[in-house]
Amino acid sequence: MTANILPYPLFDADNHLYETEESLTKYLPDRYKKAIQYVQVNGRTKIAVRGHISEYIPNPTFEVVARPGAMEDYFKNGNPEGKSKREIFGKSMKALPAFREPGARLALMDELGVDRSLMFPTLASLVEERMRDDPELIHAVVHALNEWLLEAWQFNYKDRIFTTPVITLPILDKAIEELDWVVEHGAKAILVRPAPVPGFQGPRSFALPEFDPFWKRVVEHDILVTMHSSDSGYSRFDAEWEGSKTEMLPFQTNAFRMVNEWRPVQDTVASWVCHGALFRFPELKIAVIESGSGWLKPLLETLADVYKKAPEGFGMQDPVAAIKKSIHVSPFYEEGVTDLIDLVGVDRVLFGSDYPHPEGLAEPTHFADMLTQLPVEDQAKIMGGNLARLLGV
Repeated sequence: MTANILPYPLFDADNHLYETEESLTKYLPDRYKKAIQYVQVNGRTKIAVRGHISEYIPNPTFEVVARPGAMEDYFKNGNPEGKSKREIFGKSMKALPAFREPGARLALMDELGVDRSLMFPTLASLVEERMRDDPELIHAVVHALNEWLLEAWQFNYKDRIFTTPVITLPILDKAIEELDWVVEHGAKAILVRPAPVPGFQGPRSFALPEFDPFWKRVVEHDILVTMHSSDSGYSRFDAEWEGSKTEMLPFQTNAFRMVNEWRPVQDTVASWVCHGALFRFPELKIAVIESGSGWLKPLLETLADVYKKAPEGFGMQDPVAAIKKSIHVSPFYEEGVTDLIDLVGVDRVLFGSDYPHPEGLAEPTHFADMLTQLPVEDQAKIMGGNLARLLGV
């Protein structure tokens, strides 16, 4: 592979690692050991959460994975032939050492022309939704994952790979304790699920005053909050329309769920202002990753209309202005950046390749191809400068 030679450093806001089988279990307390198990089903390894086999991630060992960028053409040109997802993915590959550990990943990043990366876990996206009725268990599993992540990858590897430990919020004191622990161990960014927070008395928004002590602590640490596309639990609502009880299956075609695909992130960003956290903590730095940007314009238009009719619902503060101040967005390659820049300004746009996932780019530097009409200084901001500023590195 030959990377484009660009006149500025690349800081990729959306890279992924593939966890090993011990990532959720190695540091899990003994009393919870049976909560996460790997089982054999018809000769294939599956993950079972509290005895229930999940198909959310079809191959949780990640020994064999889809090729990076396998779906590039699909996202750019659509699927006029109606191919199945398996046909679109094409031939799979064995996971490279660079997908599993940071030393090899740095060598691959050099080959790809990527100077630094924000590195997200993959398997972690299934945890919270499948344990939402047991907050104590969620916190135990998330901390076990973070301990593994620190051991296997570190939170800051040679000032080039910045992993995003997960913070779950059901029990406020535990969330603050986890936040302090990851910051103490070098974290520059945290990952918070874009979804209502599970709790002993049911779910609720992370932006309600109940969570103010946590967000106050985030501001004190001056750490970036990332909200990456995940299983936000909305399959429950889709299932009610479809008369089914299936979990979210991301690799199967479902037209109704595709129509509603970005509703979780739209609701998540709306919650930041409708429930007031961005007004109470305007210093928060938030990055919305791997959710594209198409949802943003209709959301801002709706919020502007609601604010016009009911400013008291926002404490007489402009929700659109608050979002434009604090929220940063990584658009999909096929969307371009012009509309997003018009909405929020170039300083709020982040380059993310989703490498090495099949939905992302096989060559991360190709993201710059859609920026050629911008001044070089604006290209440099999008391709890494903005993220470097947010992380303070």
